[in-house]
Amino acid sequence: MDKKQLKKAVEAIIFASDEPVSINRLEKLFPEVKKAEIENIIVGLNREYEAHAFTILKVAGGYQMVTKPEYHDWVKQLYAGRTRPRLSTAALETLSIIAYKQPVSRIEIEAIRGVNSDGVLGTLLERGLIVIKGRAETVGRPLLYGTTDEFLKYFGLNDLAELPKPSEIEAMLKKQETAETVVPEVSTSEASQLNKKSGEE
Repeated sequence: MDKKQLKKAVEAIIFASDEPVSINRLEKLFPEVKKAEIENIIVGLNREYEAHAFTILKVAGGYQMVTKPEYHDWVKQLYAGRTRPRLSTAALETLSIIAYKQPVSRIEIEAIRGVNSDGVLGTLLERGLIVIKGRAETVGRPLLYGTTDEFLKYFGLNDLAELPKPSEIEAMLKKQETAETVVPEVSTSEASQLNKKSGEE
């Protein structure tokens, strides 16, 4: 496979995927190509996309094609009226505690929140945003919770180092409480689908 064909193949795979494609996955698909070469191809593709409305973003340790932030207002109109299960204020509070203090036990979470968190932890586990990481080496050996790759994808993060500051979390919670209507944000996977549809048109 020549370099031009390889570049198109990498682009096609990232474009077609609903999930971030890891560099390890790309290496398995192209065993004759080194990791550095694949990364250089992605850098080159993004350079070509500078004049376009989309780019390849690193999310949850993988690569995904998304629309650029400056086009959010137009993209948002496409999704107006559509609903998806949103996180409650309690879920966001609990998730933020887990994200910043993980691995963390239910007792620690409830000590910070001041209320029972069994229900919200169940919801977050069911949605795949958190996972049980193990047990604490303390009396009773309580379960410890941590975030997942699904959490990173949900918030458009590549890794935990990109977490917003606590003040930004607080502002998000206030916005959640005062919002009268909900227009779902375009997730990375939804943005990828949008790009596909735009290409078809």
